[in-house]
Amino acid sequence: MHDVGAAWLMTTLAPNSPILVALLQAASSLPFFLLALPAGAIADVVDRRQVLLYTQSWMLLVATSLGLLTITGIVAPSNPASPWILLGLTFAMSIGSSMNMPVWQAVTPELVTKEELPQAVTLSGIVVNLSRSIGPALAGIIIASVGTGVVFLLNAVSFISVIWVIYTWKRVHQQSALPTERVVGAIQAGVRYVRNAPVFQSIIFRTIGYIFFASALFALLPLIARRELKLDALGYGIILGFWGIGGLVGAFILPKLRQKFSIDRIVAGCSAVMGLMMLIIASQRNFYIVCAVMLLVGISSLGVMVSLNVAAQSAVPNWVKARALSVQLLVFQGGMSLGSLLWGTLAQHTTLSTSLAVAGIGLLVAIFITARFRLKCSELLDLRASLHWDQPTHAFEPCPNDGPVLVTLEYYIDPNKAEEFTLAMQALALIRRRDGAIQWGLYQDVSNPSRFVETALVESWAEHRRQFERVTVSDKVIEDRVLAYHIGSEAPKVSEMLYSKKRVESAEC
Repeated sequence: MHDVGAAWLMTTLAPNSPILVALLQAASSLPFFLLALPAGAIADVVDRRQVLLYTQSWMLLVATSLGLLTITGIVAPSNPASPWILLGLTFAMSIGSSMNMPVWQAVTPELVTKEELPQAVTLSGIVVNLSRSIGPALAGIIIASVGTGVVFLLNAVSFISVIWVIYTWKRVHQQSALPTERVVGAIQAGVRYVRNAPVFQSIIFRTIGYIFFASALFALLPLIARRELKLDALGYGIILGFWGIGGLVGAFILPKLRQKFSIDRIVAGCSAVMGLMMLIIASQRNFYIVCAVMLLVGISSLGVMVSLNVAAQSAVPNWVKARALSVQLLVFQGGMSLGSLLWGTLAQHTTLSTSLAVAGIGLLVAIFITARFRLKCSELLDLRASLHWDQPTHAFEPCPNDGPVLVTLEYYIDPNKAEEFTLAMQALALIRRRDGAIQWGLYQDVSNPSRFVETALVESWAEHRRQFERVTVSDKVIEDRVLAYHIGSEAPKVSEMLYSKKRVESAEC
């Protein structure tokens, strides 16, 4: 209801400016691009329940302000500053959403098992699309009868119920014996993980290939409804209602599709449907045809978004989940923002139909370009903590912030298999880097060609200790593959060395 109210209000304040209408979408997306990484880091290192309470309270305040300003007539066509006030408050609302979303998504795997995750995400899609099918029509009725401000105040009231549910949730916050990660360090760890996670990178590329072009429909639809179809607020709400109904139908179709097709085929097929529907909307100006098309848009968009979300949640372990999901949100909203600006600008200089048609063709082409980035690999990972590393004995216990730490492992390999061993170590190198190593290397002893030394540099003792908790069952499979080349009579020798500097011994670190 809020989205419909904001979009319709902007078409009232700036009816002849596609750029301003598209900027509304950009204002909604830009904070995700700016704040997604800090939000993800905070969600991984702070109690997620507390973060949700703060973000929901912030959005309650912004929604209330927007409602009161609209009802009192401060935000009105007679005020030249009104479009910018609406954009500013939309930006502020999105700040709350951008801080809220990574936490909200990361909470889902806490509540269900891995096997139930696809059904849980689909159920969330059912709820969202049920509200999306009812909310726009209700918003249209309310706007037509009592005005847009009431819609904004109703949205504010809804946050109170959400805050109450979160407040009564008895979440058990898992405390670690290690110091809490600092936000900057947590952001760096999240970025490092994503840079060294090929499976997750495939999800990112598929997300970019879809949302950059699909954003044209979301950005230009309010203008198409008002200027091309000559609809009022109720008519626009009905169009969005069909989009929501399509998503609701898609939520029941998707589980059957998953039984017959791979996740890659589902995403490609739904993206193709989305591209074709955009081409139809670009060429048709019949209200009933547009409603039917929006039904298919709802089905296809839900299929893509749920599939990408499940793949992303399945591709990363819990310790970095919110940070990785925040990267996906950053890419999604960044693509939405840039796409909205591009398609709005193109519509300003050409026509709405031209802009939407170019985007639709681009989406169809992107399906073939991004096909080599496979999503199914995420379903094959076992990201439970393996906890199989032995705890070495130390002569003294360093302080958590001491470092950097140099970790070495000494292998003995048949020289005839050195090339195979080196290739296997490349997969292990990715694991070392994404779990905390800022530098990694593999060296062969020139005086003893069978001796290889693996080195990993970690920025602090605390970060090194965290590595023991981060190794997963899938990581252990790769480690075992590497260890199969070791011909020594004992396991590879592990050494942990602290950077040598003048130390002041203290009872406390």
